[in-house]
Amino acid sequence: MYGMSGPYPIRGSVSLPEAELMWRFSRSSGPGGQHVNTSDSQVELRFDLARTEALPEVWKARALERLAGRLVDGVVTVRASEHRSQWRNRETAAVRLAALLAEATAPPPKPRRPTRIPRGINERRLREKKQRSETKRGRTGRDWA
Repeated sequence: MYGMSGPYPIRGSVSLPEAELMWRFSRSSGPGGQHVNTSDSQVELRFDLARTEALPEVWKARALERLAGRLVDGVVTVRASEHRSQWRNRETAAVRLAALLAEATAPPPKPRRPTRIPRGINERRLREKKQRSETKRGRTGRDWA
């Protein structure tokens, strides 16, 4: 195994546990030279979200709910095959998984507090509307003949 540049931080001090990552390699699709038929450069990274102990329970519940459409038996899968080298694809897949988990475990946004328009501003707007309608009414050609 090459010197991976992990650990991959998710958020704060929590990072992807190297021991819980399952890697699978296969041949990438697309064009290539003589080397393409022999190298398994496509990377499939699987992470068992349902059974992991690395994430706090609150984060895990949040991630399971938000990633429900992507999970297969509680396992989230990320593929990478952009690069020609397996090592760079591994890096890409791990970074992508960390980003996905960071987004899925983020706390929900604070609810928006509805704001009220100050009375003075509203009155000024209505006054300006009235003035504009007077201006436009004055343009009708009733008294011109």
